Amino acid sequence: MFLLAALALFPLARAQVGPTGAPSAAAGTSYTIYSTNPSAVPVASLISNAPVEPTPTLDTTYAPGATPPITGAPPLPNWTFTPGSFPTLDQTPPTNSSQVQQWIAEVAASGASIPNISPTNANGCSNNTAAVAAASQNGWWTCGGYTRTTDITTCADPKSWGFSSDDGPSPYTPGLIDYLDSQKIKGTFFVIGSRAISYPTTLQAEYMGGHQICVHTWSHPYMTTLTNDQIIAELGWTKLAIKQITGVTPLCWRPPYGDVDDRVRAIATAMDLTTIIWTSTVKGDFDTNDWYIPAGTVSVQQVLASLDSIFTQGLSLSTGFILLEHDLYQQTVDLAVGYTLPSALALGFNIQPIISCLHQPLANSYIETNNNSTNPPGKGGLTLQPSGTGAGSAGGSATGSGPTKTGSVKSSSAPPSFSWAGIGSTGLVGAVGAGVALLNIF
Repeated sequence: MFLLAALALFPLARAQVGPTGAPSAAAGTSYTIYSTNPSAVPVASLISNAPVEPTPTLDTTYAPGATPPITGAPPLPNWTFTPGSFPTLDQTPPTNSSQVQQWIAEVAASGASIPNISPTNANGCSNNTAAVAAASQNGWWTCGGYTRTTDITTCADPKSWGFSSDDGPSPYTPGLIDYLDSQKIKGTFFVIGSRAISYPTTLQAEYMGGHQICVHTWSHPYMTTLTNDQIIAELGWTKLAIKQITGVTPLCWRPPYGDVDDRVRAIATAMDLTTIIWTSTVKGDFDTNDWYIPAGTVSVQQVLASLDSIFTQGLSLSTGFILLEHDLYQQTVDLAVGYTLPSALALGFNIQPIISCLHQPLANSYIETNNNSTNPPGKGGLTLQPSGTGAGSAGGSATGSGPTKTGSVKSSSAPPSFSWAGIGSTGLVGAVGAGVALLNIF
């Protein structure tokens, strides 16, 4: 009953409107659908009160002890939920448990320098006057779009698409997995810890199918509103859940709503987690805003118009891009498998996991299989560095002990290079890894 109750709690994971207010999806409804899945749900049926469809089932499941697709990874665990072994679903875990206290001690022992930045207030940018004023200094993404050179926000090569889906696994995720498998596409799933222990078989299918698994927190909060210890608890429990269910521990994470600043980054880095957001340009974020469809605040026509704009930009970028989608809801999965992915394939995008679009092997996604000789972790974190094949090497990696504001975004023909020896700064909206600029070409 504990696990079945997770379904009723789904709205908690995406119930809030982002701090920036209204969705950025295009207000108009003019769009082009470049290709359609023959079995797609009609566009007119992708509405907030859509009829409930039969729950999809996984085409392939895996037995305990199965051999993962990554060389050197441990066999698939025989995992069953033990009541009381994890925190309450969809709530920020308490910080006084012995397990969380251990993680707090480990972060302290890592030697990581955690900036003394106060937690932000709830209810968005308008309720955070001081934090907004310091957004550039503190690298706050939510109210200013600021990124650091250690954030992964793009792919290395033109027309490469870092496929990412957030907030699952859910009852609808099998439909997405089955479609990806049918098209021989691999992607990156940002997993909520509460969903992982609710749908472990689906998480195992993602991992065993060769998709990249990353952390997306335990309860999907605005991370900058939390205390340091709460941040550690959110990340730690999710890492542990994924480890127990799959046998491997992710080295990557995405902040819910993109809500991250230098304090949150530093804690994540100390916990061996690389921050991945999604591509932003002077023309807008590469965010489908698909999750607003079930909420009824955005129409599918608006989302398709936004996607059309994203496709156009993606075809003209000098790098690849990362697009934000979600597999929490029936409508978002129907949109992805019916229209978004078929159109992307028709346009010739190279859809792949984010780590692959950075020229890294899938093995480097996890602590247990990362190649420390060719991909040595930095202080408290993971190095994700594209190979630079055919493009030379990119300068501008962050190597100092703290944030460094460059004051401008440098252009480079090379793919971005990421170093975790310290937290660097581009300090500009739309800036991306290692000083590589996006969309100053428009």
